[in-house]
Amino acid sequence: MVIMQYEIYWVNLDPTQGSEISKKRPCVIISPDELNTSLNTIIVAPLTSTIRINYPWRTLCVVNGKTGVIAIDQLRTIDRSRLANKMGHLAGLEINALKESLKQMLVD
Repeated sequence: MVIMQYEIYWVNLDPTQGSEISKKRPCVIISPDELNTSLNTIIVAPLTSTIRINYPWRTLCVVNGKTGVIAIDQLRTIDRSRLANKMGHLAGLEINALKESLKQMLVD
């Protein structure tokens, strides 16, 4: 299966511990295409429909007509066997907002 950065897949995140986002939910592929083609692990950020404006590392997105947020503070490396069906792909403006949030969180 070819997995591309910024695609959205259903991912089974269980088992989890503590405050980790759990259950089967949509996740955005964060890892670059070069890693996705050569490794058996994928870096993802889960999506949630719980929108809290006071969380600085959450980026708004719309997937299949439903508004949610990308939980950048919940980045995970998963085995590709956790991936289920592809749901879609982030739009250009959403990709730019995600990149900016990642840069602020990890670089600046």
